[in-house]
Amino acid sequence: MPVGAVSTSSGPTGLASAGEVPADPASGGSGPAGWPTAPPDGYAELKPDRITRFVLRLYERSPRWVVPLAAVGCVAIGMGYALLSNPTHAAPDAAPTCLLKLTTGLDCPGCGGTRALWYVLHADLPAAARHHFLFVFALPFLAYLFVAWAGNQAFGWRLPELRLSSKVIVGFMGAWLAFSVLRNLPWAPFTSLYV
Repeated sequence: MPVGAVSTSSGPTGLASAGEVPADPASGGSGPAGWPTAPPDGYAELKPDRITRFVLRLYERSPRWVVPLAAVGCVAIGMGYALLSNPTHAAPDAAPTCLLKLTTGLDCPGCGGTRALWYVLHADLPAAARHHFLFVFALPFLAYLFVAWAGNQAFGWRLPELRLSSKVIVGFMGAWLAFSVLRNLPWAPFTSLYV
């Protein structure tokens, strides 16, 4: 055999050399030897139920802007809740409350986020940062990602993509973990982070 030529003859295992899988002549040459190319006779093709068919029809017929509009509605509900409930004057055990804080007295990683949102909506960034500065830091990035996604989905806008490397994401998650631990330490200056 010349140098550089690849042998396709089957060895003792029935597999072709050089990592190739021979086609099964009985199956029309479309699959490896011994592998079925069609479902066995006992398996019927799955047909979608009525609810699945309805959802698929609804998705196919709906305009492009419906999903971004629904996402905007969810964000608006969250902002409306923050504005109407005024979490800055609520009692610490007012419902709904953080289950971790209610049972342990510790601030969870998200504690202070609703109050921070309330202060952001009232343009008081120092007070918002006091309650959850990582939320306030991440908010412009999250808003841009949302606008870029919604604009692309609804109108086909192509805004510059915000590319975050895995190192940046891991660094942010590490900072959030450290913030979550430090804000619960009972010594100064960490007590200033307690909300």
